[in-house]
Amino acid sequence: MTELEFEALRAFLKARSGLALTVDKRYLVESRLTPICTRFKIENLSHLIREIKSGRSAALENAAIEAMTTNETFFFRDKAPFDLFQDVLLPRFIKERAASRKLRIWCAAASTGQEPYSLAMLLKEASVRMPGWHVDIIATDISNEVLEKARAGIYNQFEVQRGLPVRLLVKYFAQKGDQWQIAPEIRSMVDFRYLNLIDDFSRLGPFDIVYCRNVLIYFDPQMKANVLRRIAQLMAADGSLVLGASETILGITDALSLDPAYRGLYAKSIAAGIGNRTVLAGVR
Repeated sequence: MTELEFEALRAFLKARSGLALTVDKRYLVESRLTPICTRFKIENLSHLIREIKSGRSAALENAAIEAMTTNETFFFRDKAPFDLFQDVLLPRFIKERAASRKLRIWCAAASTGQEPYSLAMLLKEASVRMPGWHVDIIATDISNEVLEKARAGIYNQFEVQRGLPVRLLVKYFAQKGDQWQIAPEIRSMVDFRYLNLIDDFSRLGPFDIVYCRNVLIYFDPQMKANVLRRIAQLMAADGSLVLGASETILGITDALSLDPAYRGLYAKSIAAGIGNRTVLAGVR
């Protein structure tokens, strides 16, 4: 793979997925795309990039994008965002949406489903406080392959041991040989959909709560600003956005403002003229 071929691949990935691949990631390209060559019976990476540039195979293009997308996730990943949901956001919206009894949640870049299913289990646990409520959980990802796994809700022993409390494993999973499948009642709570964040996603909204964690880090500043602005447009006036621990809006957009009480929590910004909400009181 020559420098020109690598640059062509970088341009393709950025245009099609927003992924801003740095110049030091050639090793990553080689390790992830070599199996694609084998799968499509292509001689080498140079020929693969040539085929991508030709535009003759949508299947090959999609396979390359999916191979370069990071799908690292696990149940209750990083814990704090789920404590935030359980102890702060959910009680607040139960109170503020008491009249409508409706709540809409979006998990962007949901990967194999552990994040939205974690939220669904927390909602199920809180159902005694939410009689008659209608809750939508929309979970999106750019990879059809991981979405298929997410919809099936089947995980191996290693996957259910990463972050999932034993109590919830026993309560909401059924063992199938050496694998575990999440209960139909939890699977039915999540609507998995294909979505590329660089495309228009206005048809999804509006939302009360948005989880968009550990995906913006792969975008350049301009793309981050674009995605954040469009997320803010979908959020309810008092809605909340949860980003990953290493992600920030600082110097990127004024469409959102940081909640000083909680790390990674954002609201619509007054400066942007699109509403605001009060800072929540509770655990930090």
